[in-house]
Amino acid sequence: MKILSYRELRVYQSALVLAMEIFEITKSFPSEEKYSLTDQIRRSSRSVCANIAEAWRKRRYKAAFIAKINDSETEACETQVWLEIAQLCKYLGEEKANGLLSKYDHLLSQLVLMINDADKWIIEKK
Repeated sequence: MKILSYRELRVYQSALVLAMEIFEITKSFPSEEKYSLTDQIRRSSRSVCANIAEAWRKRRYKAAFIAKINDSETEACETQVWLEIAQLCKYLGEEKANGLLSKYDHLLSQLVLMINDADKWIIEKK
């Protein structure tokens, strides 16, 4: 089956689900975190999705594709840091935090696979 849109990518779908899960969870964060931790973790989790979409549109150029997937990878890792901080601040329980961190580990492994096998995703020049 040929993938026609970034929306069909499992990695994008997973990232979107995680971003929405983080959005829901952060609704319960203290109001004093609104302009710091809440904004940061929401932004980085959403950027994972946005960078995957941008990478999809840059498939004509291997280096550009890899750079955007790498940006997605760094945003996912940043999100993990914010999750750890939220747990340490007691805004997130250990079980929930560990579950999300594990899901991001899986997402990161998918992104690394895309980088390592970038030729599979590149649009061939005619």
